[in-house]
Amino acid sequence: MRKFIAAVGIILSVVLWAQPGFSQGAPSGEAARKAELAAAWQAAGNAGTAGPADVPLIDEATLKLPTGDFFVPKAEGARVMRALGNTVHDTNFVGLILGTRQNDRWLVVINYIKEGYIKDDAAKDWNADDLLKNLKEGVDESNKDRAARGFPEMEVIGWIEPPNYDATAHRLVWSILGKDKGAPDDARKDVNYNTYALGREGYFSLNLLSDSARIATDKSAAHELLANLSYQSGKRYEDFSASTDRIAEYGLLALVGGVAAKKLGLLALALAFVLKFAKAIFIGAAVFGTGIVKFFRRKPRDDSTGGAA
Repeated sequence: MRKFIAAVGIILSVVLWAQPGFSQGAPSGEAARKAELAAAWQAAGNAGTAGPADVPLIDEATLKLPTGDFFVPKAEGARVMRALGNTVHDTNFVGLILGTRQNDRWLVVINYIKEGYIKDDAAKDWNADDLLKNLKEGVDESNKDRAARGFPEMEVIGWIEPPNYDATAHRLVWSILGKDKGAPDDARKDVNYNTYALGREGYFSLNLLSDSARIATDKSAAHELLANLSYQSGKRYEDFSASTDRIAEYGLLALVGGVAAKKLGLLALALAFVLKFAKAIFIGAAVFGTGIVKFFRRKPRDDSTGGAA
């Protein structure tokens, strides 16, 4: 691991200083930002866990981290997110996972939302076409706020994967393709691939960040992580007690882009979704564009121990 950390620091310095505009003559604010990003990634490498490993997720669950994946805990992960310009909800944020295999370019953001038991009975009646229509309408409405704040307007193109709920495992997966208005349809686009694991007191969100050219391959990593997450006894969805436990104010539909419109308000939910999507685009540009994820591929591997260092 010491060799890995040293490699992270060296490569990070080389990549950052080699970027256009980042030199001794660069603005001090930009230099400070990139220095913080470098320090944040190095701290992440120092504090993280390489798979295979069993990673505890707060006091709710355990994640079996596969070989080739790297988990960054809450404090260091939040520092990375903030260094990339993202707001982090400290109450919900759990950590980050990066793929370290040769062709990996993805990042997973883990959150736990403890808002009560999510009723899933609506899943049997939902219609993917209706959900997509609601998403498009919500994004169109929220564009008024984006334009007023100087952000580019966005539009929903269609499903990458329509909502799929496994009522036995209590797992939800969905993803849409979106773009800035006016952008070419065939341009590469950043993608949020959303997966959820429901529990007794709330749910885990594992949001994989990738792009439209790679998502067909990268989504297998999200499915593997989702399947490898196990709630502790007493915290499982089936452990719910109607007589004692709190039920969330919204149901499963609210997790599909915030389209449980009438109960919580269409505009508020749609806006929350669009802002989340915009953050993913920024992360994609910052992380995948600069090649920082490559730092986590430089960890020395020992085949006799399944890749651990």
